[in-house]
Amino acid sequence: MPLPFLTGLRVIDLGQYLPGPYAAQLLGDLGATVVKVEPPGGDPLRRLGPADSDGTTAAYKLLNAGKTVIRIDLKSAEGRAALEGLLAKADALIESYRPGVMDKLGLGRGRLREINPRLVHASLSGWGYDGPYAARAGHDLNYMAVGGGLDASGLPDRPVISYLPVADFASAQQTALAVAGALLGRERTGEGCFLDLSIMESVLGWQGMTLTAAARGTLPKRGEALLSGGAACYRIYRTADGRFITLSALEAKFWAGFCEAVGRPDWIARQEDPLPQTALTAELEALFAGRTLAEWKALLDPVDCCFEAVPELAEVHDHPHVAARGQVRVSAGPEPLVETLMGLRVDGAPPPSRAPVQESDAAAVLAGWE
Repeated sequence: MPLPFLTGLRVIDLGQYLPGPYAAQLLGDLGATVVKVEPPGGDPLRRLGPADSDGTTAAYKLLNAGKTVIRIDLKSAEGRAALEGLLAKADALIESYRPGVMDKLGLGRGRLREINPRLVHASLSGWGYDGPYAARAGHDLNYMAVGGGLDASGLPDRPVISYLPVADFASAQQTALAVAGALLGRERTGEGCFLDLSIMESVLGWQGMTLTAAARGTLPKRGEALLSGGAACYRIYRTADGRFITLSALEAKFWAGFCEAVGRPDWIARQEDPLPQTALTAELEALFAGRTLAEWKALLDPVDCCFEAVPELAEVHDHPHVAARGQVRVSAGPEPLVETLMGLRVDGAPPPSRAPVQESDAAAVLAGWE
């Protein structure tokens, strides 16, 4: 069951693809009733990628679980009237259109305030509502680039693409947080508000440390910082059987424990070698290449040294800790869905569960809200 924190609150989700729908889903996990409004042809995510036997992609089912989905043609007077009827009784609206689209639909900020002055309207766009990029197209990779999320990460000769899309998920979480905060504030003021959120700026908001280092001329080259691959004690290494392990023995006690366990106490003092630690890293690469993943787990799992194997994605839900915590749910059948629930447990209860997507219509939803 969803958590009870937002029970009784109603959220309209006008988002498509990932960021807006995931933000709305998080609010649903916290107890809000979420109604997703799609165009007559449905959210394009229904068809983006391999579809299941029912014609709908797994991604769509996962990102919209827990919601009631209705279809409305917002380009028609009847469709706008139906949506306005829902918005009049809603607490929050999440949409991810480019700036200006809501105005073209006749649902700009002024009209929404007329319909429902208590409405919290969250607009999650790529670049925000003003500035020279406001109307510019973009996707996760573009937002990561401009927001500072690429330049310092990756290989020495080039940045790398993160997967899944970091900016999309980060902005969804920031949107859910902003909406929850605005709803709390509304309890004091009695008034709703307009929230201008940017996918790019969700990443930019993380960059204070890197931007400060760049401004001071102290930012290491890509792959040479303490946490980007420059330190031998904080890296990913390949094993003899082509698998990978992570070592993040940043503290001296963890590094010492690792060195003692692998029979190289002479490495302990070298943790302070200047970055990038090319020579020491090469020695560790040779060390880890000498044994299989299973052999390294047998040796280092019992050692308190911040060692972890890298499970392949198909193995993640069977990891003993992941399985014990109950955040991942695997459905039965020939087309299983592997659902990752909100990583939150309240008073010892399991993570909040989600019902499958429910199809309905505006009239039925309004009738249930009377």
